[in-house]
Amino acid sequence: MRGNLTAMKHCAPQQGSVLIGVLWCLALLSVVVVGVLYSARLDLRVVKNHGDQIQAHYLALAGIEKAKALLYRDVKERQRSAKNHSGSLSDAPTEFKDIALGRGQFTVFHQGSRSEGGRMLYGVSDEESRLNVNRATAAELLKLPKMTSEAVAGILDWRDPDNSATPGGAEAEFYSSLPSPRIPRNGPLQTTRELLMVNGVSREHFMGEDANLNGLLDPEEDDGDESFPPDNRDGVLDAGWSGSVTVNSSAANQTAAGQERVNAQSADEKTLSSVPGISAELAKAIIAYRSQNQLENLADLLEVSALAPQGQFPQGPAAAPPPRGVRATPRGGQTTTTTTRPPAQPTGPKLISEQLLVEIADDVTVSSDDEQPGVININTANPEVLACLPGIGEELAQAIVSHRKSAGFFANIAWLLKVPGMSRDIFKQVAPKVCARSETYRILSEGRISSTGTRKLLEVIVRVGPDSIDTLSYREDF
Repeated sequence: MRGNLTAMKHCAPQQGSVLIGVLWCLALLSVVVVGVLYSARLDLRVVKNHGDQIQAHYLALAGIEKAKALLYRDVKERQRSAKNHSGSLSDAPTEFKDIALGRGQFTVFHQGSRSEGGRMLYGVSDEESRLNVNRATAAELLKLPKMTSEAVAGILDWRDPDNSATPGGAEAEFYSSLPSPRIPRNGPLQTTRELLMVNGVSREHFMGEDANLNGLLDPEEDDGDESFPPDNRDGVLDAGWSGSVTVNSSAANQTAAGQERVNAQSADEKTLSSVPGISAELAKAIIAYRSQNQLENLADLLEVSALAPQGQFPQGPAAAPPPRGVRATPRGGQTTTTTTRPPAQPTGPKLISEQLLVEIADDVTVSSDDEQPGVININTANPEVLACLPGIGEELAQAIVSHRKSAGFFANIAWLLKVPGMSRDIFKQVAPKVCARSETYRILSEGRISSTGTRKLLEVIVRVGPDSIDTLSYREDF
């Protein structure tokens, strides 16, 4: 008995040590298991988040593809109805707002300009509503709000093909000496963000309140000084120059129906008279006028005058020169003088009224170019962009916007003559620089997973042609 008690006394500490060891092992195993489970959970969450990002990406792509399809359909419908602009896809919530697809939805949207109330619009925006920095003159660039002469000189030097700096500008020698050296493009800018590399272009003026350059009024861009960037908290996005410029605008030199325009500078009488509104007599007068005057733009057609009657010469300042072609002919030892009459000359009253020009403007051109790069769409441009055009100030730019709101979209550029304050002289200056139709569009699409709120934002710029849609740029680094 005493031996058993002694044995038990010796075994008790050993059993206690074993128990403690087992408990420690269990604790360590529990920590390992919890760690493995936590790590596995994190891995699963990462995988799920990655999967949600991928799905949100493809939802955004779905929005872009739908926008492209609707743009192509809109082009075909406008051509069938011979209509330059409909505006139907600029704000179409039923087509573009929170469209359900699979596990989520997509939205195609853009921020409205100040003249549009600054509200969110559900649809696409067009590049022809902006000033093309690759085509704009120094005077046009200088009219942008807060633009400086130094920035204009920098832009002109950046895009010109030579390395000779203009006064106030900069070329390769200057850029190579910077802490972050660069080489000027010496050609057309590829993106508007490239302007941030140009001497004289500040981030503040280029970006305004749009710190991430997504074209949207984000919460941190409408909270005053509470967070970066600083803003005026007025509920309207000030996107700086980035909201008013482009590098992609261009329109085909075609009618609203997609047909080739008749060139009033070179077409023969039969072709000219095929245009509705141009009679055979008017066609002859146009040909007579252009034989002495270059038709530089459509406004010049307003100067076409009636032809002098056959066999008569007009009188007054606009009179034709005296008979020409004097020729000496020996005849019986005597010299006789023979004269040849000049062709009929334009004289008298003007034949093309402003109303007639409005009727024929979309069917005729004075240019042989197939494309009109850099033209501004008078149906979509905001007052700040319109005011950059020659001869148009802030007041007339606002009048143009007010007229299209009250009277409807301009059918062609000659409808500008209906705007109060628009003179023939001003129209002559702007006619070669404007259009009434857009063919290049910016599509900003967001995909969103409903269950997790995962979002993905994509932006593409496309050009819609008669038989295809070409992607000009693609961006997803928001």
